[in-house]
Amino acid sequence: MIPRYLVNFDLEDLPGIAFDLVVVGSGVAGLSTALRAARRFRVALLTKTTLTVTATRIAQGGIASALGADDSPELHFQDTIQAGKGLCEEEAVWTLVREGPMRVTELIEEVGAHFDTVDGHLDLTIEGGHSRRRVAHAQGDATGSELEASLTRRLLYNKRLDVFENYYVIDILTVDGRCAGVLGMDAEEGTINYFRAPAVVLAMGGMGQLYPVTTNPEICTGDGVSMALRAGAEVSDLEFMQFHPTSLHLPETPRWLISEALRGEGAMIVDHAGKRIMEGVHPLKDLAPRDTVVNEMVRVMKKLDRDHLFLDATHIPAAKLKERFPTIYRHCLEAGIDITQVPIPVSPAAHYMSGGVVTNLRGMTRVRGLYACGEVACTGVHGANRLASNSLLEGLVFSWRIMQNLPQAVEEGAGGLMRVCELKHKIRRSRLPVEINLLRPFLQQMMMDCVGFRRSRDGLDEAWEFLTKNLEVLQVEYVSPQGFELQNMITLATLMVKAAVLREESRGCHFRVDFPGQAEYWRRHIVFSMGARGVRNELRPVGELIGAGYDWMPVEAKEC
Repeated sequence: MIPRYLVNFDLEDLPGIAFDLVVVGSGVAGLSTALRAARRFRVALLTKTTLTVTATRIAQGGIASALGADDSPELHFQDTIQAGKGLCEEEAVWTLVREGPMRVTELIEEVGAHFDTVDGHLDLTIEGGHSRRRVAHAQGDATGSELEASLTRRLLYNKRLDVFENYYVIDILTVDGRCAGVLGMDAEEGTINYFRAPAVVLAMGGMGQLYPVTTNPEICTGDGVSMALRAGAEVSDLEFMQFHPTSLHLPETPRWLISEALRGEGAMIVDHAGKRIMEGVHPLKDLAPRDTVVNEMVRVMKKLDRDHLFLDATHIPAAKLKERFPTIYRHCLEAGIDITQVPIPVSPAAHYMSGGVVTNLRGMTRVRGLYACGEVACTGVHGANRLASNSLLEGLVFSWRIMQNLPQAVEEGAGGLMRVCELKHKIRRSRLPVEINLLRPFLQQMMMDCVGFRRSRDGLDEAWEFLTKNLEVLQVEYVSPQGFELQNMITLATLMVKAAVLREESRGCHFRVDFPGQAEYWRRHIVFSMGARGVRNELRPVGELIGAGYDWMPVEAKEC
């Protein structure tokens, strides 16, 4: 049984501070939301470690939007829909591609982000699944770093925004079904504080750390999705963990990402004999959607009994490689690999969660006053497989949209906080000695072995048995972020396995060797929510992801 809260507490005994809005997470979605909201409200920005430890910061490729002369939102829409394998919510995709160019332009003109240009125009590149060169990049292959630096610089100039680093958010507090703030633990002091607010925005990234081989930083343990579920929000599409085809095949944690843009400039995935593996597999060859590329890589590796393949860029002029991909070049060179001379050893790694906390097009969850955006959210944009470089764009577009009715949410919610000080939670909790440092790697390896890119009923049953035996972890009273992370990971692994068992087909990032084809019946989302008897699941057809309860206030036309 999943507990409502992970800790016992009495708010009357906890130190607290009041804000109009709490934003959790400091990637592109969190920073964008906090900066916009702080124009009008007093905002607390909480981040798990430091501001710069985010998935945004290590994003290499760029931001996709229809800014090229030969491009259009319609073409971007078609590419996104095709990559999503029939599970995208079309209204959400239209929102993304139509508003995307405006958000990228604002990022340049208002925030001061510097993108690479040629003759005064954006230097656009192409990545897997795209039919046009529409990916804007910065510093060659350091787009995320430039975005985060540009947004972070603006934090210094806003007196309404308070930043709390090294704060682990344990839970979202609710009273009568309405958001009332969060419980946060000062990771350095070990003390729990109450951040009181009528509105909370979750922008906490994904859950790649469920796997031992991932491109995600160590903070990405799915905390936001898990706590939103406990608070009453719906979560969906958790079976669609996207694996990136080309992570550097070295024993690094996290795995170093070899940007898809390198293939956009002509690099090719080859086997140990130098043979291209994507010839004849897909019309776009090495630039096929990620699920197609990973599937073929896994097939070839299994056939050759190898654990990696190679990305060959040696035919690209050395000067161009060094100028266009300086970060990748330097990192590989430090590892003893000169990418201008030898192919790069690569293998797939867990990279991006296409599902998450269900929201409408204004970032609203089913819980009044609770919003989500970025990778933690599920708007239906990505369907069963995210199109490359749509992630940063999603964070920009939907963080802006949250501002459409936030003033009303803050005003309405402020009046409902009168009873919050009476809130307390106390249940009997186990103090069984569960070794976090032992169980976490076992959980990660089990997920890789049984719930990786290729899945089967036998493997999923094995995973279910492992998780069932360890569900008692959810009843343990931990006093550290590491313990809370483990509880969140167990929760999400269980839901992911359940969804993977239910979906008896292969679609996008979810591949069942015992159900290799797609079924029209499964053009549905698997939606989880908390009920009186525990977690329940519901199947919703495409076009109906957003159920009742999401429009808890009218749209405010004015931007904040």
